[in-house]
Amino acid sequence: MSSIGSPPGTAPADDAEHGSSAARGHLFNAATVERYRDVLARGVERIARGVRRADRPFTGVTPAALIPLVDAIDLDRPLGDTDAALDELHDVWLRDAVWFHHPRYLAHLNCPVVIPALLGEAVLSAVNSSLDTWDQSVGATLMERRLIEWTAGRVGLGATADGVFTSGGTQSNLQAMLLAREEAYRRAGGADDRSAALARLRIITSAAGHFSVQKAAKLLGLASDAVLTVPTDAGRRMRTDELARTIDRCRRDGQVVMAVVATAGTTDFGTIDPLPELADICTATGIWMHVDAAYGCGLLVSPTRRHLLDGIERAASVTVDYHKSFFQPVSASALLVRDGRVLRHATWHADYLNPARAAERGIPNQVDKSIQTTRRFDACKVWLTLRIMGPDAIGALFDQVVDLAAQAWRLLDADPRFEVATRSPLSTVVFRHLPPGADPDLIDEANLHARETLAGSGEALVAGTTVDGAHHLKLTLLNPETTVEDIAHVLDLIADHAGRYARDRAAELSCPVG
Repeated sequence: MSSIGSPPGTAPADDAEHGSSAARGHLFNAATVERYRDVLARGVERIARGVRRADRPFTGVTPAALIPLVDAIDLDRPLGDTDAALDELHDVWLRDAVWFHHPRYLAHLNCPVVIPALLGEAVLSAVNSSLDTWDQSVGATLMERRLIEWTAGRVGLGATADGVFTSGGTQSNLQAMLLAREEAYRRAGGADDRSAALARLRIITSAAGHFSVQKAAKLLGLASDAVLTVPTDAGRRMRTDELARTIDRCRRDGQVVMAVVATAGTTDFGTIDPLPELADICTATGIWMHVDAAYGCGLLVSPTRRHLLDGIERAASVTVDYHKSFFQPVSASALLVRDGRVLRHATWHADYLNPARAAERGIPNQVDKSIQTTRRFDACKVWLTLRIMGPDAIGALFDQVVDLAAQAWRLLDADPRFEVATRSPLSTVVFRHLPPGADPDLIDEANLHARETLAGSGEALVAGTTVDGAHHLKLTLLNPETTVEDIAHVLDLIADHAGRYARDRAAELSCPVG
């Protein structure tokens, strides 16, 4: 058929029909289930092969090496073949992917994932329920609500508690601050000049708190100095005396403390703020207490350490990240609130989606609680994990990594090559190598060099942070398969890289070291 007369850029009708038919063959439906099985099996085999062959957590690839490979791909010209696409995916991602399951991945709060959760991911992606309204999710809505009820019960928030799944701790903390802001404004009587009222609001957290608190304040339109940080004690926990003084100062200055953000598992130190004492202060002053337990929520299912979260049950809101310490794939987080009625501050009715009459009829639309609209059924993977493994098994895995961190701390504390910071009640260890006789600047340089060189080799990955202005290294232990021998090996590599750098730099400066 001639294409004469077709508008520029259009295909002949029969070609277009053929193309449409071919495209429909990629849709997942009853006619394509065998293709679905085959394609997913091919992808699963690639991943299984990668996991079996990974002899280190990382290849050490640099952005400069990968950028040209990715930029050279013409996304307008499909490969038309599953295996070819998987080969290309291997070249631009899988070959150099960071493998969190590897026992020498010791860097960030990335956990290896359990197989029941991977099953959940496959199921939820294929069905593709959206957790905004009942008519898009049905039973999935009820399952998420049941999981929220279960988690709130583990926290101890009481019969009026509620919550919603989110994309992660940052979003959970943002929504918590949104609710706290609106409650503070409501208690103030809803002043006519909303901008002036919001300008007076303050959030107090510790110097070791998560940066998402500052980000939330900015997104919520609070003043640039709205977040006040108080010092921590020797254990890197929020000082209650400083908190009380800060609250008093705010009141004298005509400011309103809308929330105190406590942390149950700081990112750097894994420390837990003194929750009972903070709850006493917040109760006495009528301030919303939020507990960021994104990391420490694994203690909720710990057979031996649940007591470390004592006091969390008195919070107004709590963040939990299942994808940190419940061994779930990203993303799976939740915000929990003591009084479910406050979630109304996230509600906005749309006639096409969740009209007010739906709520009046008792239809459970999760979008009424969420700051997201379209939302994945992430609760599915947590649900299957609980139903297949059970909470005690998850808690036992978390206990193992906490025990491992205690062993790593003892190993470092006894090693004269290193200086170790505060001991964590969770699974992080912060330390630095001390080249003999080196000055502070050279110590920082040596530790930075050691981390970068270690990552470049791909043999292991550790994180870095600063403690009182000095650069430190950090082990974040979330893999129960990691051994003390793995950690000892990594420490030897760090000492070798840092020591050699310090000696070479000292020689360059004609200032011999040790």
